Amino acid sequence: MNLTVDIQCASAEPVPDEDDLRRWIAAALASRHTRADTEISVRLVDTREMADLNQAYRGKNGPTNVLSFPADLPPELDLPLLGDIVICVPVVRAEALAQHKSLAAHWAHMAVHGTLHLLGYDHIEENEAMAMETLESGILAALDYPCPYQANPPQENSLA
Repeated sequence: MNLTVDIQCASAEPVPDEDDLRRWIAAALASRHTRADTEISVRLVDTREMADLNQAYRGKNGPTNVLSFPADLPPELDLPLLGDIVICVPVVRAEALAQHKSLAAHWAHMAVHGTLHLLGYDHIEENEAMAMETLESGILAALDYPCPYQANPPQENSLA
């Protein structure tokens, strides 16, 4: 698979290395996406922009950790764009601290989670949530990160 990830950073806070973001997204796509060429845009934002997007597209106040916008292109265009992922840098950092997770593990989770949404996975219904969480946990385990849905002991919070 030829994966192109366009990364836009609109945050002054530290963010993961672009190669890590690409690796996490590629892992989520590995056995679930059959297209030869795939393009994904990732935008790393601060709370204000994420709150605006969350309100505009979900009708919810305040920022969230990740939003995904699948490309809704007519099939006859045959373009490789899978969609856009927006990740809120300060929310990811705050969640990692509050949940006693390493920052890198939480970033990996958000990249995988957002990518799975682009592939059509959801967690609105309980059975869908269980399937998505199981898939995420397996992908993250293959990347040597712990299950994001189990309580973790306090860890060092660094991007490394």
